[in-house]
Amino acid sequence: MDGFGTIRLHHRTIKRFKGFSRKFKSSYSETLEAVMDFFEWHGILPSKRFADQINKEEAKTRKRVEAAIAIIRNIEKTQTLPTNIMLEALFGKHEIVRERKEPKLIETKFEKLTREEWNKKENKVSRIKYDRLKEKHISSLERMMTMLNKVEKIKPRFGKPYLKLEISPMELAKIKRQLKNQL
Repeated sequence: MDGFGTIRLHHRTIKRFKGFSRKFKSSYSETLEAVMDFFEWHGILPSKRFADQINKEEAKTRKRVEAAIAIIRNIEKTQTLPTNIMLEALFGKHEIVRERKEPKLIETKFEKLTREEWNKKENKVSRIKYDRLKEKHISSLERMMTMLNKVEKIKPRFGKPYLKLEISPMELAKIKRQLKNQL
């Protein structure tokens, strides 16, 4: 059981403590307990200057606030501004869209061209030339198919399989000449 004890204090300190205790309307023991709890809770030592400790706490708080501001700025740069620009572009209020919407005036010159000059300009081919090109293409495809039909797959006992083309040297020279003429 806690009993009471005495402490020797100066009379002016006792008067001051009694006045401080009356402000809280509590007993002297409760007031002294509350004061000690306050100092222990906040880590304040009576021997150190109070301003130094407040400055340390203020610096910690300032760092936390600056970190929060940096996070908010990052969110603005990476999320809010691009989204805002996209919405403005969607509704046609952004600079990029305004630049694209302006029509470009191109002066057109009317020229009198013959049918052949017009076809050259348009990269068109006459029907006769088209039919001839189509026939050449079909004949070259037929030659290619006959050549592929002469290819035989050989699987030796040792080594990798390979392909063998069974044509005479004369046929090969003929095919080479035909390809050169087409180019």
